[in-house]
Amino acid sequence: QVQLVESGGGSVQAGGSLRLSCAASEYSYARYCMGWFRQAPGKEREGLAGIFIGSGYTYYADAVKGRFTISRDNAKNTLYLQMTGLKPEDTAMYYCAAEPIPCTPSNPAYYRTLGRGTQVTVSS
Repeated sequence: QVQLVESGGGSVQAGGSLRLSCAASEYSYARYCMGWFRQAPGKEREGLAGIFIGSGYTYYADAVKGRFTISRDNAKNTLYLQMTGLKPEDTAMYYCAAEPIPCTPSNPAYYRTLGRGTQVTVSS
């Protein structure tokens, strides 16, 4: 089973940018959908973006479309989430997640393999 380790979270002012990274352990990484979701205290998981690793097909939730970009580096088995135009309401714990095929990039909040998360805090 693939293991995921996130990095890149932190504190930033509104309007700023962060790039999250997710290193995947498994050589068959290309046979997965991977994505990002977030969870704020007292709230449900919110799927943000997903990608089918093999083809590169991507999905974005409306809340982040145009601000966040998901990408992958297959040579490094690493997934990224570039976040720009950050808002205080983006404050949450951000998780990388993976699901083996068959899968769809549109529901990363339901993927069954998760990283431990990385905190993103956006101040106004």
